[in-house]
Order: sequence, then C-alpha cells, then structure tokens
Amino acid sequence: MTVSSALPRVLLCGGALERAARALVAPGALVDLRHDGFGHGAVEAARILADAGITDVIVDPEHVAVVSGNPDLRVHTDGSADVDPAGLFGIPDAAGSAPVEPVMSLHGRVLSTKPLRAGEAVSYGYTHRAAEDTRVALVTGGYAQGIPRVLGNSVRVQIGERMLPIVGRIAMDVCVVDLEGGDVADGTSVVYFGGPGGARDALARWSTVSGLTALEMAVVIGRHTQREWTA
Repeated sequence: MTVSSALPRVLLCGGALERAARALVAPGALVDLRHDGFGHGAVEAARILADAGITDVIVDPEHVAVVSGNPDLRVHTDGSADVDPAGLFGIPDAAGSAPVEPVMSLHGRVLSTKPLRAGEAVSYGYTHRAAEDTRVALVTGGYAQGIPRVLGNSVRVQIGERMLPIVGRIAMDVCVVDLEGGDVADGTSVVYFGGPGGARDALARWSTVSGLTALEMAVVIGRHTQREWTA
C-alpha cells in the first residue's frame, strides 16, 4: 500500500450556515466567530452571516480588519454571544444530535486497498488483528489533521452508503478502514463526519471516545485541514 501526499478536505456548506442563521439568530443578536469561526473560517462565515441579515459578530483580533470591511457588520472582539456556536454550525451535542444540518464535513479518499488475512495486523503497534479474511483501505486523514489518535478501533467512517470501522492506530496522515467483505476503487470518497448520510453526527461519537467536545475537534480540524466552501 503506497502512501500519497494527498490530504483530506474540510467542506463547508454556505447554504447550511445561512439557513441556520435565519432560523436561530434573532435580529440584533451577537454571533461568536472567534477561534477562526470555530474552525470554519471567520472571514467567509462573517460574509455569509451578513448576507443572512446578521449585524453583530465577535471575531479574533487578527480578523477585525478584514471582517470590518463589510459595511453591514458591527465587529466586536469580546462579549457574550447570544447564540450557541455549536448549534449555529450544526455541531452535534452530547446526546448525538444537532438542531440544524452540519456546516462542516470532513472528507478523505481511498489511496489503495489490499487483502488482510485472518490473524494479520495493521498499523503501528498491531492493535488490531483481523478475525477473518477481509480487505482494508488506506484512507487519507490522520492526527496531523486533527483526527484524535484514540479513535482507532473505536469509530466508523462512511464509504458510499456503508459505515465501516477504522482499524488499528491512526497514523500522521492516514488511517486504515476495514471494508468488511466489500471493495472500493482507489480515489473513492470517505466521509469522517458531517454531510447528509450516516456520518452526519459522527462527531458525537468522537467526543465520547476522545473526551474532547465536538466543537473543540471542529476547531482543530478546521485549522489543520484544507477548507473549501460550497454553496
């Protein structure tokens, strides 16, 4: 299995953020976009919120100059937000659900696949050995992009319509997924969390396993991964 330099991407849905803002933010409410918009990108998020009628935002000092260029926004650097940022961005709560669709989703891709025979192990430390013959995929995404290492052997990702387990330890830029008797083509998309499918609220499970909040993980992953806004 050959490791590529390709990295996973964070996709951010502008439409989801606009719809959430219109549904959840009252006129004149103060919206918190600190921590670079909680990993979503404060500058673009502020533009979308302004288009949705939001008038007041809190940002990190380094983003004041850029965000202040929007004449429809009053920009603050402190204060108490009137809206829960996790709710606004569709980040699942401890119960595993979000009131609106997630703005952020994390996508990797299959680099290669190979057979794994019963008793054979994968990844560092051989923390996983196959109980039976199977096939595994090497997938872009690792702890360098903010995916907690502790998630190995504990969470699933979405490939097509199936939710499949990450097996073995998560490496710096890749992880291994058990295809559980199936197979996929190289380049196939893998959804770690977010989106409309089975991985939609996966960050809730990540939170249970890691001890981190879903919002904390969104901040780290958004800041360490290539971000791309979509409509």
